[in-house]
Order: sequence, then structure tokens, then C-alpha cells
Amino acid sequence: MLGRIFFTIIILLSLAFPAAALSGEDPVQEDPAREDLLDDPQVEEHYYRGRVLEIDETKEDRQEYYTIIEQDLVVELTSGPFEGQKIKIVNTFFEGDPVYDFLVEEGQEVIVVTMGEEGDFEQAYVHDLARDRGVYYLIGVFLIGLIVVGRMKGVKTIITLAVTIFLIYQFLLPLLLLGYSPIILAIVLAIVAVTFTLFVIGGLNLKSLVAILGTITGVIVAGLMAFWAGSIAQLTGFGTHEAQMLYFMDHTIDFRGLLFAGIIIGSLGAIIDIGMSVASAAAEIKEAHPEINGQELFRGAMNVGRDVMGTMANTLILAYVGAATPMLLLVMGYEMDWLMVINMDLIATEFVRGVAGSIGLIAAVPVTAFLASRMLSVTTGDILRPFRN
Repeated sequence: MLGRIFFTIIILLSLAFPAAALSGEDPVQEDPAREDLLDDPQVEEHYYRGRVLEIDETKEDRQEYYTIIEQDLVVELTSGPFEGQKIKIVNTFFEGDPVYDFLVEEGQEVIVVTMGEEGDFEQAYVHDLARDRGVYYLIGVFLIGLIVVGRMKGVKTIITLAVTIFLIYQFLLPLLLLGYSPIILAIVLAIVAVTFTLFVIGGLNLKSLVAILGTITGVIVAGLMAFWAGSIAQLTGFGTHEAQMLYFMDHTIDFRGLLFAGIIIGSLGAIIDIGMSVASAAAEIKEAHPEINGQELFRGAMNVGRDVMGTMANTLILAYVGAATPMLLLVMGYEMDWLMVINMDLIATEFVRGVAGSIGLIAAVPVTAFLASRMLSVTTGDILRPFRN
């Protein structure tokens, strides 16, 4: 416990102080008024969107190990109750630190933060660059593509996606902060999201029911595999900086459970895809050959499932690899010993996350095919017809 606290404090201190503080030089002091405001928990922060109209002056203060740059900005607020108001801001940062500091340009959109009462712009600072418009535009293209290509199915997809996001932000996250079991919450969320999604997209029919049961089985298998492997590997749940920062929040959170819950939710999308693909294929085979028996239907559904399984497993693994690319470059660039790398909490966590999800995906194929061979192999159409779209 003390080791984790010490390690996290070191990380936070390394982010808070530049390299100059370690060189023997006096650390650069921020505006004392700003420091007092930031240290006061009673001071409120207010955020506004703004546009840089002018850069009156750029000053450089070169020291032995670092250079401080100050920009005198005129920013026009473009959102909130003070839209159109122009304020002056001093943007101070260290040269050559692209991670935490940035040089703004005229016409650039920024996020402005003020300390104290709303409308008091005496203590105003550039908090960050405005990046949300690019995100919103991309989401808009995604939604338009769903509607244009998928038509009514696309509209249903948007509805199910909105409901899933609503469940996560209105129920899952608040209940996690209250200390409820992450694994139980993740399983309940998965069952509700899967049931709603597949019934809306596939309709109230046996095909959707087969896909739901197969998907839920795969998700549970993924969770069990993650729990089993995580227990053997003694994963702590503190493999990321975000989890380490959560440790210091005034909330009771089960971090190992949170890790396994994240694996369940992360694998949910891919397992839904393969469950619905196998169930749909079995339904189409039954539609084309009403006389087919259960064994032949199982064989046909398994053949489709094997093809889809290969692509879905690659999708799941590549998604994790893509997110971990900087970490992999660090491992390769520093030529770390494999024994050290594979035993790192962060690395072991990513392996368990990707492989456990893939095992759940694999398990969903035969389960869905078996259920389809039993539930869809009815020779009469009376059972299927009332539930079709």
C-alpha cells in the first residue's frame, strides 16, 4: 500500500515540476495569485470557449536549462453568458514542452478558465486548446453514414448506442463511485445493453434471442477468464495512471474488480457482433432450407462463425495494440528485457484484457450455433412468424 502511494506521489511530482527543478536551479514560480486560487478548494472554476484575436507581444526569458515564453493575448469569448466579451490573458509556458504547454496562434480556438465568481476575468488563463469541434464533426459523419447506409437499421443503431451510453454515464459510473461491485454492475449492464440492442436491431424473434443468449455467454466467459488469469498474475488494477489517481479520490472503489469490469465492457461490442452474425446466418440458412435438421444447421452456423471469429479476434487484439502503441515503442526503443516487460502490471493487464476478450468471443461461436440449431430448427413456421419484423 505504501509503495503504491509513494510511486503515485513520485509520478505526480514529476508532472508538476519541470526538469529545471532537478537541475539545482530555482523552480519557476507561477503567478502567486493563481497558486492561491488553485489551492483554495472553495474557489470555483468556470470554463469558456474563446478565440484568439490578437497576440500583442511574445516575450522570452532564457535560463540555463529552460526558456519561459509569455504571450499577451486578446481573447474573444465565443460561448456562455459573456459571449462576445474580449479579455486579456497572459499565456505562460516552457519552451520545448509539447505535452503540457502550447504556443497559441491568432484565430485559434482555446478553452479559457477563470477562478472565482462567474464573470470575474481578472484571473483568467488559457486552460487548453479547443479540440471538441473535430470530435463532434467526426461523430456527425459517423451518424450520417449510419443513416445513409443503414437506413432504418442505422437509425436503430443510433438509438441503441445512445441508450448504452446513457446506461454507462447515468448508472454504471455513479454506482461505481458509490462503491458497488464493478463486476456485478458490468454483467448487469452487459445483459441489459445486449438485450435491448439485439431486440431493437434484430426484432422480437428467435434469431435475436439466440444472439442474446450466445453473446451473454461469451461475455461471462470473458469475465471469468479475466478473473482467473488476473488472480494468477496477481494484477492489482493500478496498471494505469488514471487508476492510480483514482486511489486518492474520496470514494471506495474495488480496483481489481474495476479492471475485470472494464474487460467485460471492452469485449462486449465484438462479442455482440459475432453473436448476431452467427444467429443471422443460421436464420438465413433455415429460411433458405426449411427442411434442414439441427445437426446440419449447427454445422452451417459454425462454418460462418469460424470465418467471423478470425476477423473479430483480430479486431479486438488490434484495438488494444493500437491504444498501446506508445507503450510498445517504449519497450522496443529502450530494449527492455522480456522477463521484465511481461511481468509489469501494465503489460500483463493488457495481455489479459485482449486475450480474455478473445476467449469470450471464441466461446460465443459454438454456444450461439448450438442454440440456433435447437431453437431455429423447428419445422413449422408458426413459432417464428408472429415474432418476425
